[in-house]
This record gives sequence, structure tokens and C-alpha cells, in this order.
Amino acid sequence: MGTARGFGVDIGGSGIKGCPVDIERGVLAEERMRIPTPQPSTPSAVADAVAEIVEKFSWTGPVGVTLPCVIKDGTAMTAANIDKGWIGTDAQALFAERLGRPREEVVVLNDADAAGIAEMRSGAGAGHRGLVVVLTFGTGIGSAMFIDGQLVPNTEFGHIEVDGHDAETQAAASVKDNLDLSYPEWAPRVSRYIQALEQFLWPDLIIAGGGVSKKGHKWIPLLETRTPVVAASLRNDAGIVGAATAATSGNA
Repeated sequence: MGTARGFGVDIGGSGIKGCPVDIERGVLAEERMRIPTPQPSTPSAVADAVAEIVEKFSWTGPVGVTLPCVIKDGTAMTAANIDKGWIGTDAQALFAERLGRPREEVVVLNDADAAGIAEMRSGAGAGHRGLVVVLTFGTGIGSAMFIDGQLVPNTEFGHIEVDGHDAETQAAASVKDNLDLSYPEWAPRVSRYIQALEQFLWPDLIIAGGGVSKKGHKWIPLLETRTPVVAASLRNDAGIVGAATAATSGNA
């Protein structure tokens, strides 16, 4: 009996990456393909890039695609770190048309929700009950919330106000890079952000994802938070794995 496989594409502010996924194990089945996010990142240009990745692998089955947007019934309602032309776009229909597939064979979901699905199924959150929050630190800060393993979609915790500022403008990984901050210099910003989040949520666990999670040992122990914080197991592959999982299960 063959291994269950799916296909996920993760669209970020700087790069678009995708490949087939081993659904049962929750890992990439092949080496992922990554191409820079088009600038400007218009719906048409991004759809072309997604099609390029899917066609590279000659994939013919269902496809899961993440966007850094709130997604309602396949339509992008917001656009964070991506062209504002996405707002109001029926992304599910757009990708289905560009990929030559029926609408129902394409699932579009928020990028952090996808990462969270992967972490809760086969990563750092596997088996955890209660309230779990997944935070992805990248160009911005994405979030996903789970109650007893069930996703509460489209949370936007990266945009809560911290000391009069949008949180991700103070604590995203891109801020660390842009200001050339060391991990000990950046960690207090992340602590302050999580402390603000803890003012109105009492998570049982926070999972820190995004590209900086692979260096989690350099900054997670420096955090001063009420909630235990652990590094994402799937690191920057979580979005791809979660998108493929959502597409294979038929729902986000």
C-alpha cells in the first residue's frame, strides 16, 4: 500500500515554497522548491509562481496553499506582508483556475493556521490538550490557536497593540534582522509581546515557529513569560506540511 501523499505550497512575504508531503509522517516527501515572492506580489503573479512549483513536481492531486491573510470561504479578507490587491480576491478560485483543477481540489488557508495544523498533528503540539497558541516569527508574526486540538481559525495575534505599536513591527524576526539585533537583544521584545498576549489569554503552551525556530535554543530560554514556550518541531516546513494535510483531509 502506497504512502499517503499531499502537496503544500507556503506563500510568504519573501519566498514561496512547496513540494509533496508524506501526510502520515508529517514530513516533506521530496526536497522543496523555493522561489522569491514576486514584487509586487499581486494575485496573478503569485498564482503563476504557485503553478510553477506544482508543475515542477508534475503533481496532479489536491493542493493546499497558504497565504498571509485572513481566509474566509476561500477569499482573502486581509493582506499582511503581501500586495493589498489580495483583499477581496477569491484565492481558491484563482489558484484552481491557474492549476487547472476543480475548486474543491484546492484548499486555501492562513499561513500560521497551516503551520499550527502541522505542529499539532505531528510536531511540538502533538497530544497536547487545553489552549495551545502557535506563533510564527518571520516577516511578520502569524498566530494559530487550538482548543483541545481543534483550530480556531484566523486569529491575528501578531497585530495586537504593544506599547502603542502593532506587535509585529516590534518583535517579528524581520525586525531582528533589519536592526541587526543579537538574540539577547531581540528576546526582550518577544517577551514583551507574549506578556501583552498573556494579559487576555491563558495558554497552556506556546509553540514558536518560523525560520528563527531552528535557533530556538539561542533565544527561547531567554524569554520571560508565564506560559511555557517551545520551539516548533517542523520549523519552517510546517506551513507546507499543514497545507498539504488540510488539502488531503478536505478542510482547513
